[in-house]
Amino acid sequence: MPYRVDIPHAPAHALDRLIDLGALDVDIIEGTAAAILPDTAPLADVLARLDLSVDDVRVSAARARDDGSIWTLGPRPVRVGRWQIVPAHARPGTDVLRLIDGPAFGTGLHATTALCLETLDDELSAWPPVRVLDVGTGSGILALAALRAGVPHATAIDIDADALQVTRENAVLNDVDARLHLVRGEPSSLDGQWPLVLANVLAAPLVAMAPALAACVARRGRLVLSGIRTSLAADVLQAYRHVGAHLVNERTRDGWTALTLRTPG
Repeated sequence: MPYRVDIPHAPAHALDRLIDLGALDVDIIEGTAAAILPDTAPLADVLARLDLSVDDVRVSAARARDDGSIWTLGPRPVRVGRWQIVPAHARPGTDVLRLIDGPAFGTGLHATTALCLETLDDELSAWPPVRVLDVGTGSGILALAALRAGVPHATAIDIDADALQVTRENAVLNDVDARLHLVRGEPSSLDGQWPLVLANVLAAPLVAMAPALAACVARRGRLVLSGIRTSLAADVLQAYRHVGAHLVNERTRDGWTALTLRTPG
């Protein structure tokens, strides 16, 4: 399990040495060198490389973000396509999404979220849908981006009540809560169809949900799937071909793939 080290009076070479030790994130925070280190870098090795004693450092548990997939010292701005994704305390602005520092997946730091946001931008530029469905919404980032981009209405669904609460708070923060409908459950529980459906989960649930997700897409609609390891993309695509969907586009980054599919019409 990664852990955090804070060094109040760090030597000048501290950050370089911490990076050499495999630090997942480093920064100077109010004059203190801070780092998140993997458990493959024992504290004894860190102290030896920096010529410090245990009394010179503060050690604490690191905090994971994006549902345990990303380790950072704190929330930070990140640009994905048109969007500047910033912490909740940042100023609002055009093409800015503000997110609370919550446990739900979807900070913009993970490749799967970036792939979805970029694909969403392309879809909205080509044809603006009247509503979208965000499956496995997490922080709500995809639904919020769609609404901020001008889509009149979005539905966000998740099995996790905590994720839906985070989504609600983020929607209020971004002034789109009046146009967002939240649902707790599986796609199979939904009534109706959407011209654009987004699902950033994982390959196995995407395969299992193929019939239910396909049923949520309107005729000649689009379905964006992400959270897929590139090695599993062919398996996911095959599952959706079985329910009548056709591949339109494929994006890959850092070993992850997003698929854009079209339903018959």
